[in-house]
Amino acid sequence: MKLAPIIIFTYNRPDHTRKTIEALQKNELAMLSDLFLFSDSFKNETDKIQVYRVREYLGQVNNFNSVTIIERERNFGLANNIIDGVKQIIDSYGKVIVLEDDLITSPFFLKYMNEALDMYEPAANVVSIHGYVYPVKSKLPSTFFLIDPGSLGWGTWKDRWDQYDANGARLFEELKKRKLTNKFNYDGAYPFTKMLQDQIEGKNSSWVIRWYAYALLNNKLTLYPGKSLVFHNGSDGSGTHEGASDVLDVELSSEPVPVIEQQTVINQEAREAFKTFFRSIRGSLVRRAFRKTGKIIKKLASKLRS
Repeated sequence: MKLAPIIIFTYNRPDHTRKTIEALQKNELAMLSDLFLFSDSFKNETDKIQVYRVREYLGQVNNFNSVTIIERERNFGLANNIIDGVKQIIDSYGKVIVLEDDLITSPFFLKYMNEALDMYEPAANVVSIHGYVYPVKSKLPSTFFLIDPGSLGWGTWKDRWDQYDANGARLFEELKKRKLTNKFNYDGAYPFTKMLQDQIEGKNSSWVIRWYAYALLNNKLTLYPGKSLVFHNGSDGSGTHEGASDVLDVELSSEPVPVIEQQTVINQEAREAFKTFFRSIRGSLVRRAFRKTGKIIKKLASKLRS
């Protein structure tokens, strides 16, 4: 099995970045993996010192097969940094594993990701592998498929990423034309179409809302683990897009998630569990909005699809 290179996108959070990399180093496959660190440039003088602190730390990172640092000379922003950075690496390696600087991985994350990328590469209707799963209340199977690529620790292949469509307006028109907007919203459980509209209008720069729209329009599936192998520790208010909240908190899996070949079809029970979760957080965010003039719901929604 040829291991996928790992990409980590960083900005101005040195402490979060350190935790992300230290957790990844505990994976047994880390020392055999090539690591690419994309450091976005500062957008203002306030962020400049923190960006330099991140870069100072990145220069000390080791315990991987190789470490390559790409320091942006201008501020790309998260979405453009990811879109461009993934293309750079995937064009050379054919597949990638992608993390952001606020994701803590289980020691079994790389094993699951590489095994799944290897197993499902021939499956043309599988667009990506995801390492995080929402804290749903229902018991989930060991692994399952949904049409929902996600952005909290994921991987894909070159021939799938080459199909990425950055034109949100075109995607939205096609969703409406084919009467898929309700399905896009998980049957009304969460306003993902509103997030896509906001991206079109420049109110957010979400790359993954467009990835999700492409996947739905083309019936492309993503493999999820039944137990999360990623913890999102950026919901402490430190990030660019989100406010403080614990709605995405999960317990990391304490054991490997077995990747067993299965039929590549939507797991309807898992989809219902996601719908229930989305409804629950939508309600909690609405209640917060009444207390905080709508700011929290916008920030948290942005992180779900950042």
